[in-house]
This record gives sequence, C-alpha cells and structure tokens, in this order.
Amino acid sequence: MTTACELCDESGGEIIFRNEQLRVVLIADANYPGFCRVIWNAHVKEMTDLAAEDRSSLMRAVCQVEMALREVLRPEKINLACLGNMVPHLHWHLIPRFADDAHFPNPVWAPAVRQTADDILSQRRALLPALRAAVTHKVSCAS
Repeated sequence: MTTACELCDESGGEIIFRNEQLRVVLIADANYPGFCRVIWNAHVKEMTDLAAEDRSSLMRAVCQVEMALREVLRPEKINLACLGNMVPHLHWHLIPRFADDAHFPNPVWAPAVRQTADDILSQRRALLPALRAAVTHKVSCAS
C-alpha cells in the first residue's frame, strides 16, 4: 500500500535551489522570514537511510544554507531541526531566530510569547531577494 507524502507530491515551499539529490525551499511564514527547508528529493525517512556520500551532500547543503542565512539576515541564532514526525520524508528546517521573534528563546513550535513589530518583519522580508541569491550561490558552488 502506497501512502501519500506531501514532500513527494509537492515542492514544500518556494524552490530556490534544486538538483538531482535535494532542494532548498523558502517557507512562507509571516513571523519567520527566511525560514528554509532542505529536502531530500527521494522518499527516505532517516539520515541513515542514505549512503554516507549522500548524507555528506545533504549536510553540506544544510551548512551552506545556514551560512547564507547568517550572512544575509544576521540572526541571533539558527535553529536546525530534522523531525519528520508529521511528514516522514527526510528534510531539515533552518529557522533564523532573533531575540525579538514571537517565540524566542523557546522553539518556534511553542506558544508565542510576543508579537514581533510589523516594521521589523518588513525589514527582514526585504532581505529575502538577497537570501535567495546567497542560498543559490552557496549551495550550487558546494554541490
């Protein structure tokens, strides 16, 4: 029996880089401009389902996206998460975190503790074109 997988059937966000192995997508999250995912294209559930070389390629892409996020958005911290409890398809979340974000210092999945000012979120959204370019450049050069 085949089960539908949303990351097999859909892009998972705005694709900003794609090759045969993986894709990097930008998530449309109003509170977290710059939230990205690195998604393995083939349907696998766990890192150890990949050959060592593929694991290295995936983690290299995760690190390149992290570098782009740090350079362009200059967050307080980057959260990396590979959960897959709801969508058992290998993917990494890369979430830029700021001291004024809605959940800081808690995880973004916890209850919000504040609302980030609209002007600050607008300033961060204005950086997204530069982020798209930086991610594309860094990941394609490292591939």
